[in-house]
Amino acid sequence: MKLSLVISTLGRTSDLNNLFESLAAQTFDDFEVIVVDQNDDDRLAAFIRPDWGFPLRRIHTPRQRGLSRGRNAGWRQAQGDAVLFPDDDCWYPADFLSTGMRLLEELGADIVTGRAADMNGRSINGRFEKTRQQITRKNVFTTQIEWVAFFRRDILHAVGGYDEDIGVGASTPFQACEGQDIVLRALPCGAKAFYDPDLFGHHADITKARPDRASIKKARGYARGLGRVLRLHEYSTTSLMMWLARPLAKMPFNMVCGRFKKTVELGNIFLGRVEGYWAPVTLTKSAAE
Repeated sequence: MKLSLVISTLGRTSDLNNLFESLAAQTFDDFEVIVVDQNDDDRLAAFIRPDWGFPLRRIHTPRQRGLSRGRNAGWRQAQGDAVLFPDDDCWYPADFLSTGMRLLEELGADIVTGRAADMNGRSINGRFEKTRQQITRKNVFTTQIEWVAFFRRDILHAVGGYDEDIGVGASTPFQACEGQDIVLRALPCGAKAFYDPDLFGHHADITKARPDRASIKKARGYARGLGRVLRLHEYSTTSLMMWLARPLAKMPFNMVCGRFKKTVELGNIFLGRVEGYWAPVTLTKSAAE
């Protein structure tokens, strides 16, 4: 079974080098790489070289923005039976692709997901389940991260790919949780989806004890995405209350410890989840503030 890796990128070059080096070291080699280049300039032209050791194509879509839009442009031209969507600043252990493809086959799965980890295998950038399990509406928010998710291409066709109004760079305020959204749309189509914590990739730890203004703004946009997906998939207000309670519960401790910027970030996460959930369901475009 052939694999296609679709990388939507904007504004990065050196991070792509780290990713490509990790791909060149993979024990699984039946894959192609498609780079969807959303840069207005031609900065990546010289970077797309034949000497990486794997098939590599570039789709240049200047003036188009949005991670979900770029992923859709890429997988629709993919030749693989399965598709993976690496972030442009992640990298993988040498057995990552072989593990993901093996799990797809062994589990008879349409979707296989894993987690983000540091170099010691410790989970980062989210809460993840500790045991292998089938993905359901109940655990979908703790059983995946977008760049550690393998899809059979047939299921991408069945659901029409990613919702381009959700995700980083979208023209709406809903800047995250496009991965949960696509899985939630796939499950009613009969998709079999499984999570395995032994499947993990690497990324910088984005958690900051003293977040700056840009980090706080990003956290609010991500929180709006979570609220939006909860609403679109008709999660109850009780579920929303659970997600709102988490940042609220952490605020007093951070305030007492003098972590005022972290407290502000938590407050923005709370507000963002409320904003995303209660935004009009028919909203498709808005300024991403």
